[in-house]
Amino acid sequence: MLAMYGTCSCLLGGILLLQLLRSGQALDNGLARTPPMGWMSWERFRCITDCELYPNECISEKLFSRHADLLVSEGYAAAGYEYVIIDDCWLEKDRDNKTQKLVADKKRFPSGLNALADHIHDLGLKFGLYQDYGTNTCAGYPGVINHMKLDAQTFADWDVDYVKLDGCYANISDMAVGYPEFGRLLNETGRPMVYSCSWPAYQEPAGEMPDYESLKKHCNLWRNWDDIDDSLESLMQIMDYFGKNQDRIQPQAGPGHWNDPDMLLLGNYGLSYDQSKLQMAIWAIMAAPLIMSNDLEAVRPEIKAILQNRAVIAVDQDELGIQGRRILTRNQIEVWQRKITPVTKNGYHSYAVAFVSRRDDGAPYRITFTIKELGLKNPNGYAVQDLYDSSRNLGVFKKSNQFVTRVNPNGVTFYKFTAQ
Repeated sequence: MLAMYGTCSCLLGGILLLQLLRSGQALDNGLARTPPMGWMSWERFRCITDCELYPNECISEKLFSRHADLLVSEGYAAAGYEYVIIDDCWLEKDRDNKTQKLVADKKRFPSGLNALADHIHDLGLKFGLYQDYGTNTCAGYPGVINHMKLDAQTFADWDVDYVKLDGCYANISDMAVGYPEFGRLLNETGRPMVYSCSWPAYQEPAGEMPDYESLKKHCNLWRNWDDIDDSLESLMQIMDYFGKNQDRIQPQAGPGHWNDPDMLLLGNYGLSYDQSKLQMAIWAIMAAPLIMSNDLEAVRPEIKAILQNRAVIAVDQDELGIQGRRILTRNQIEVWQRKITPVTKNGYHSYAVAFVSRRDDGAPYRITFTIKELGLKNPNGYAVQDLYDSSRNLGVFKKSNQFVTRVNPNGVTFYKFTAQ
């Protein structure tokens, strides 16, 4: 969540110097070897805190306990979704007077976060929690500035497995030092915690280019750009950002360190069935974290099937961890391609290839490419399977063959080309 940009002068020069000296120490937590998968509250439930008016939607232990249960009972956990992540608005407005520790809202989380973490862990899932590098979170709750060591240990004491650190109400110029320092403090607790950073999404709009080597060294994933909203327009804007900037962004992704284009919209209000397939396919191509944010109880069966599509998830979770790219556009049809396993003995990769329609002319659009035009060079060819229809094996295609696909308006077709 990138709600606002504030300023803070709370870091004293001596503390900054100490952080600079320490910043060379890597996070090195061995986590997120594939993009994290799970469920987060923000996109669907925002900062709804009135539990009397909205008892099933307010940010509360009930909401997160219910969604942990649904991840398991509805088959999402079996498909790989394992993190239950609380976003903003879970805190009391003030820290504890005596200990200065963060305090979960006592009315909405009456059992405390340890009890919630226990419930999540008992289901075989993992527990994630939001905080902010600034004086306040984006919604105005206490941030970690001046309490970073205490808060890192508090997260460990609460049995947190995943930390998302936002960047509201902070000096952007301090982030390149402060974020690595907080990662070091998380590591120092001895508890493994995936670390999701946000500083590139604040730096770049302010004219500062992110230090990707530092990001890869200190964060397991990072938000690159703006928040996603529940619309096709927002989705396409994020796709365009990653496509236009892919030469500098794509090489940074890999096991343990991922670009994050933000949450999955599937199951909410803004995307059609075809548009839902589109987002799932492109997030898989981009090796993106698959973090749902919806009401799992209300997800329609056809959208649930997309979210739990094992073939598409396998592309996202491919062990090589190579992020894909947008390789060409023709007649408003974009081609996105990603290298995946298996790899032949001669070193030819298999590929996932998505054909994305930016057309709105009312009928599916038929388009033809040669295999060579798709950047596929294996002389022995590729066996092609439709990733959204496991019954459609299209045969083997070689470099000189033509490949024809027909894409719905604002939709996608998605295939695996397995090197022979």
